[in-house]
Amino acid sequence: MTTAASAYDGRPVVLDRRDGPYGEVVLRRHGELLQIIANGCFLMDTSDGRSERLLVDAARAALDGRPAPDVLIDGLGVGFSLAHAARDARWGRITVVEREAAVVGWHRDGPLSAFSARAFADPRTVIVEDDLVAFVNETCDTFDALCLDIDNGPGWTVDTANEGLYSPAGLTSCARVLRPGGVLAVWSAQPSAEFEETLRNAGFTQVRTEEMPVARGVPDVVHLAVRPG
Repeated sequence: MTTAASAYDGRPVVLDRRDGPYGEVVLRRHGELLQIIANGCFLMDTSDGRSERLLVDAARAALDGRPAPDVLIDGLGVGFSLAHAARDARWGRITVVEREAAVVGWHRDGPLSAFSARAFADPRTVIVEDDLVAFVNETCDTFDALCLDIDNGPGWTVDTANEGLYSPAGLTSCARVLRPGGVLAVWSAQPSAEFEETLRNAGFTQVRTEEMPVARGVPDVVHLAVRPG
């Protein structure tokens, strides 16, 4: 008798594949892990989530003690950042911008709902299907914290269209949606002194980097910066 477990040969299994306005996005299962691949580039999986939780916690800790701060998270990914924020009753509104409709669907009624169903049902949660660059340039809304996790880092973008987001002009747009004293937190697979300098040149203050050690290689980091009051 052959069971699903004994039939597994160690290779990833594609659960869904979509072609959209930004290219191909794939959800696959590799053993017990779910993985998201965009245009052939590995984005993230469900193996850990510590650095995503650090992203949210570091932004919350850097705020000035204001009650019920509103946070903007980009993007949705496997849902770790959203789920962690929703578990913290201190956050006010939790807005998530995700440009891939497929990713939103995998969370609403697909395999990733196992990681985000409770957060999606939280009345504080707002899901916006949009590109972050367009959103920060067009929205009239403002937030206390902006958490970015859409690339492997400022110097390692998944989409070349995102490169401008980490430039002085792009960071100025990010600052525009932050309230005075608001915090920008940017996840990266490696530290970048150059990006820290770009943040300062864009007018941010209290620029610093927090590290999250990994099993091998350089640590994941969160770049933190504050919009002046």
